[in-house]
Amino acid sequence: MKKVVCRDLDGKKTEPIPADELVFRPSVYGVVIKDEKVLLVPQWDGYDFPGGGVEKGETLEEALLREVKEETGLTVEKDRIIACEQDFFRDYRYKNVSYHSILMYFLCVNPEGEISADGFDELEKGYARKAEWIDIARASALKFYNPVDYVSIVEQARWMQGHGKV
Repeated sequence: MKKVVCRDLDGKKTEPIPADELVFRPSVYGVVIKDEKVLLVPQWDGYDFPGGGVEKGETLEEALLREVKEETGLTVEKDRIIACEQDFFRDYRYKNVSYHSILMYFLCVNPEGEISADGFDELEKGYARKAEWIDIARASALKFYNPVDYVSIVEQARWMQGHGKV
């Protein structure tokens, strides 16, 4: 039986667990840039891009637009994919579940509305705070919770914004 090593929220590796115990969880995240600032959601003692799990029956775009709205209060338009990563992740704090995650990051454009935390579910209210526009230059020094190169993702998003929709 194949076993995998997960990481916890603090990035620490767990003991190997049987792969058949993993819950498959595709996730989508919005990278929104405006006036040299990136939209981030404070979580625990760090940050993440707005986003989360794709629900059964939802398209990637539907999930992306829903997640960004729930976590920021803003409506956006999906432009194109920036990056896709795989992760084995153990959630000990809330659900005690191990995930095989596929994390997809999309450039989102035309943010409209007022930033709000009104869309947080009860679980999110326990660890997340209202989204913030963070100076891009400052974002590279922040702690992030997903295992991606945030600087690279933001730089790719900035380049894509300057080169129009494909």
